[in-house]
Amino acid sequence: MKITKWVSVLLLGAMPLLNGCSNFWQAPSSSSDGTTTTTLSSGVFWVLNIKTAQIVAYYVNAGTLTKIAYYSTPDTPVALTVAPSNSFLYLSTLNKGIYIYTINSSGTLTLSNSSSPISTDQAYAMQVDSTGTWLVEAMSGTASLYAIPISSSTGLPTASTEQSVGIAGSSIQQLTISPDNANVFVAMGTSGTATVPFAAGTAATANPFGTATTIPVKGGSSGSALSVAVDPSNRLLYIGETSATSGSNSGGLRVFKYGGSTPTELSNSPYAISGLAPYSILPVYSGSYVYVANRQTASGTAGLIKGFSIASSSSSYTLTALGSTFSAGTHTVGLAEDSSHQFVFAVSADGSYDLSGYVYDSTNSGYLDTVIQSTTGTDPTQASAIAAAH
Repeated sequence: MKITKWVSVLLLGAMPLLNGCSNFWQAPSSSSDGTTTTTLSSGVFWVLNIKTAQIVAYYVNAGTLTKIAYYSTPDTPVALTVAPSNSFLYLSTLNKGIYIYTINSSGTLTLSNSSSPISTDQAYAMQVDSTGTWLVEAMSGTASLYAIPISSSTGLPTASTEQSVGIAGSSIQQLTISPDNANVFVAMGTSGTATVPFAAGTAATANPFGTATTIPVKGGSSGSALSVAVDPSNRLLYIGETSATSGSNSGGLRVFKYGGSTPTELSNSPYAISGLAPYSILPVYSGSYVYVANRQTASGTAGLIKGFSIASSSSSYTLTALGSTFSAGTHTVGLAEDSSHQFVFAVSADGSYDLSGYVYDSTNSGYLDTVIQSTTGTDPTQASAIAAAH
């Protein structure tokens, strides 16, 4: 499952809302903005609209974006994540806590647990480990990481007590669990990135966390860790930071050779990402590329995606920037790859467009061709998160 989210507009009220595009169900077509056509179909994915308090379920049917259904959320939504079994979707809310939905075979959702939250935690970021037995989450404003023991068959908690561990910062931005379930990494803004040892096989009544350590930000007091991701094959750890490189677009992608609780940064890291705010990092399933969503650039609020190819030799890794960046909507904040591994999707918090979809270019390896540009409801929707079936 690929997921990312952004809710600081909602929580801080700092950014103005912009009107999105019209022609909600406009089919992809060739146009001057670079949109192309495709006949490919995607797996199911879900977009979270904060402003309209909705989850929207989609898939692409032979090139056409197809809405499955809208779902009104029980409270103001914050984040969502999908269990690796594709059986359950978890939604955190601003006031009431975390809810669970059953995912039906068609991608439709059914609110479970008698429509009651499974936890009162107001999680800002969360993910289910690959065994489906822990929901790991963090709340902004609390310098702690939490683990809720859950059943892989029902998705519901299996113990009444959550487990926790202290981390160095309380400004939680994003978290990820490494695919080998050995570590949790938490982007903590100016406090850097926490590395927390994790043991998925721990009994529900015991603590799966080890002692947290911290990777400081690169840019000193002006830098902030906004996003974090781990390569699907446990090769590399990625951290997206502001003020990590020089120049007007000072955002950077830091890359570490993943090695348990002591990752080693590559000699050429950080890599310039052509933007200011790396809000989402997507290492794709093939392992050949990693993409970074910039919320904005020094020249304006339009988001863009920067891509890198990955080469390896004798456990050494080299990243090379692709020769082009790829445009997205205003204030792009999330990326996801669908289960067919043929599409990359981006969501943008302030429309123009809320949802962008891309396929891989047949000529230029790793390049993304735009095939979908759409709103995700009646704008302003404030699309802030996207999660895809595994």
